[in-house]
Amino acid sequence: MFESIISFLERHNSFILTTHDSPDADGLGAEAVLAAILKKMGKEARILNSSQIPRYLQYIKEGFEIEKWDSESHSFLLKDSAIVLLDTSEENHMGLIREAVKKAKETFFIDHHEPKSTCRLSGFIDSSAASVSELTIELACFMGFSLDPFTATAAYAGIVSDSGFFAYPKTSMRTFMAAMKTLEWGATPNLIYKQLMENSSFASVLLQKQALTSLTFHDGQKIALMVLRREDFANAGAEFEDVENIVNIPLKAKEVEASILLREKENGDVFCSLRSKGMLNVSKIAHAFDGGGHLTAAGFRSALGVDKTIKKLLSCVEQSGIS
Repeated sequence: MFESIISFLERHNSFILTTHDSPDADGLGAEAVLAAILKKMGKEARILNSSQIPRYLQYIKEGFEIEKWDSESHSFLLKDSAIVLLDTSEENHMGLIREAVKKAKETFFIDHHEPKSTCRLSGFIDSSAASVSELTIELACFMGFSLDPFTATAAYAGIVSDSGFFAYPKTSMRTFMAAMKTLEWGATPNLIYKQLMENSSFASVLLQKQALTSLTFHDGQKIALMVLRREDFANAGAEFEDVENIVNIPLKAKEVEASILLREKENGDVFCSLRSKGMLNVSKIAHAFDGGGHLTAAGFRSALGVDKTIKKLLSCVEQSGIS
């Protein structure tokens, strides 16, 4: 199953590990596991991401180093290094480090999202996996490696984050087995739950209040839409990352089949998070904006501004329909 990954890892001695821009728990957890695997193989690896780790995920850095990509400081690495892209297969989701792809010895992705026809990189996709952290744990086991408690805890965070604490449709026996393996290696589930679910800033609570104030319903009560504009972040004293989990709130209503959250950045660009109970394939909606994701969780960026993005988004939802 993992022959193509192992062949790639064996071809090179030095690696840059990275994930999509705005890294999440799954991308970071997979980076930690792959870094540990490469170390056990006698290889060199550095974790370099396009953007900083969100505040609520800072604890993942314990036990290993995660750096922000800087072309002036890190370009010298590209001559002798291959790049491994984790949790996405799309170059345009890589952020600033995308510039490094053409200069690296080789680039290979490991992903679990639905493949897109526009993908130009080579790599490994298993869209049946609940997370890339799950895949990298399986890879470690396949290669006969065990992990230290710090790395196991980072991987557990990635597994539960992308599986919705074992509730999302892609959760399978594989997911539980990978999680059990991290517990065997010393992962601490209670710590991860507190960090992911009980570690929000006060500003994020104010953002939840504002998001619910903006809440509108479409297609009867099946589609929930919330908008956070740039002034909402300023008024709450919040950071862009403080929206974590807000998109899931409307899904508590049994009538709501899908929830959408738009966030406006200072430059007017819009980030959109989409969640579904399964009746609407939100990855198809995201693909219309050159985004990506899964049947029940997806996202994209838009340079159209809030109002035009909403208009196009609702048109795409109407065309897709609730099955």
